[in-house]
Amino acid sequence: MITKKPLFILSVLLLSGSILAAQNAAPAQTAAPAAPAVGEPDATKIGNDTAQQKLKEISIDKFEQPGFWISTMSPDEGIATGRLFESAGAKDKVQIPEEKALGIDPAKADKYVYGTKIEFYRRGTNEILIYPAKPLPIEGICKTISVWTVGRNYNHTLKLMLQDFFGRKYELYMGKLNFQGWKKLTVAIPPQGDDGLTGVVQRNYHYNSKMGIKILGFKIECDPSEAYGNYFIYLDDLRAVTDLFAEDNRDPDDMLDSW
Repeated sequence: MITKKPLFILSVLLLSGSILAAQNAAPAQTAAPAAPAVGEPDATKIGNDTAQQKLKEISIDKFEQPGFWISTMSPDEGIATGRLFESAGAKDKVQIPEEKALGIDPAKADKYVYGTKIEFYRRGTNEILIYPAKPLPIEGICKTISVWTVGRNYNHTLKLMLQDFFGRKYELYMGKLNFQGWKKLTVAIPPQGDDGLTGVVQRNYHYNSKMGIKILGFKIECDPSEAYGNYFIYLDDLRAVTDLFAEDNRDPDDMLDSW
């Protein structure tokens, strides 16, 4: 009589080998998320303290109002003069989708850029301030701020000046101005700490109706080796990427502490 035990044992051994091979196989590779453009901070990963976000790019100022922006420097170091120039700005500039959906003509709504001329008296560690007539508020929780700039290929530095929820002032590095033509300079806003008091505070957790930061202007820190003669800089299209989730989900029945 022919026994079937050897065949059964062989089948078990083959099945066990297949299971072990499957367990030892390398795991499937997961596709990496798309990386942001070179030089552009990833807004979805900046200050992401909540799983619910509603990121939106908004226009803060297009530099269209005469007299709204002011250029100054120490009168002991030179003369700063600012004015508007009619120009379409950078060719690579893309219109915000919401503005396009509203039928806004960029040729009419974005006709000018703001220029500053600096006449140095002498070399030095000079600073030029370019600021609005009043601070510019940004709704929601701001992630990044950008501005199109012509730097004239000088080794000067552009910084953003802002004010947080508590009125504290900060200067954020935007980049060197050592390039030719228009370039979009972008800075990421440092997130506030878990305690709600440290970092750039944009929201007080006690008051959902009060949040955001204010733009105070720009500072140009000059390289002493190139701070002579005349210097020109142009700015256009100040934008921000901000999280408007809390703004769009406020409690309409909440009380206002305005008394």
